[in-house]
Amino acid sequence: MSLANQVLAVNNDLPIRTDKPVHSGKVRSVYWLTAEDSRRLIAERGYNVPADAPLAIMVISDRISAFDCIWHAEGGLNGVPGKGAALNTISNHWFQCFREQGLADSHILEIPHPFVWIVQKARAIKIEAICRQYITGSMWRAYSKGEREFCGITLPDGLQKDQKLPELLMTPSTKGILKGIPGVPEADDVNITRKNIEDNYAAFGFSTPADIDRYEVLLKDGFKLISDELAKIDQIFVDTKFEFGYVTDRDGQEKLIYMDEVGTPDSSRIWDGEAWRRGEIVERSKEEFRQELLNYFPDPDILLNKDRMPEREALARDNALPVDVLQRVSKTYLTIAEKVAGHAITLSDNPRQEIIDILRDQYGLID
Repeated sequence: MSLANQVLAVNNDLPIRTDKPVHSGKVRSVYWLTAEDSRRLIAERGYNVPADAPLAIMVISDRISAFDCIWHAEGGLNGVPGKGAALNTISNHWFQCFREQGLADSHILEIPHPFVWIVQKARAIKIEAICRQYITGSMWRAYSKGEREFCGITLPDGLQKDQKLPELLMTPSTKGILKGIPGVPEADDVNITRKNIEDNYAAFGFSTPADIDRYEVLLKDGFKLISDELAKIDQIFVDTKFEFGYVTDRDGQEKLIYMDEVGTPDSSRIWDGEAWRRGEIVERSKEEFRQELLNYFPDPDILLNKDRMPEREALARDNALPVDVLQRVSKTYLTIAEKVAGHAITLSDNPRQEIIDILRDQYGLID
């Protein structure tokens, strides 16, 4: 079977029974189950959710997004072999660690296939919860131009690029466009302060002010757990993005949970420890692919300048990258996933058909 056929690039056209539109994001697609199927699965599988809770099937893809565009390679290769399986493997591992260490649950109820999560509908907190342990990326670019205040936190003078910060920083930004919040621009992904959140906790989706403290504890403890575990395989957890939300259990108890994905090469920067100690940066995350794109195209400003978005979209649409670029990404993702999980990841020759067979035969979700 060709490499292109092993990649699940399109994941929003599976014949999963649903009576709502399929929501397709950059990487995952969400199929909301019918009320009848949700209720049946809750009863059959014994999920710890209310009997009438809405459930969804989340299917990951092998698509790769960078600079807000989806990229492809020659030969009809529209994704990265093994990327979806690697991302889910890593997230599943960390979610399990969080539960075992008593941090918090996630929205995932069951994992029928390496590409698939069965999830409970969660009420999302409208914050990209970002933690930084090193100064690099956008923070360094701003710092090098003289900025010292980030999300209400003042950094000292004299920091060097890629050095470890004096303490772990939480630098939240908005998730989506929030309207009517004083001092917060009506735009996606704008930096916010803790005071912004405290003064408008309900607008950001928190049930109580005390949950702000709880989310910060979960963010710090989750970051530390992943950082400590990656250090055992000599990998540095540089920075990451977590997302949080609320679900209700079968007893009607509301719980603050982790959601989306955690600690993956898509949502985090990860560096090789040995290389960093000798003064080099070897990326073990999507940042490696971003750097390849910046070096590949003659005018990298197109990728960095938000005012040139139409040109950027055309660049991604009209340029098939060399196959070896996406194969290098595949190796990076699979290597870190296997190190984290502690076992090899076996890739399917036809993930699409496997998903259909499992959801039809074991879950009764395909006619």
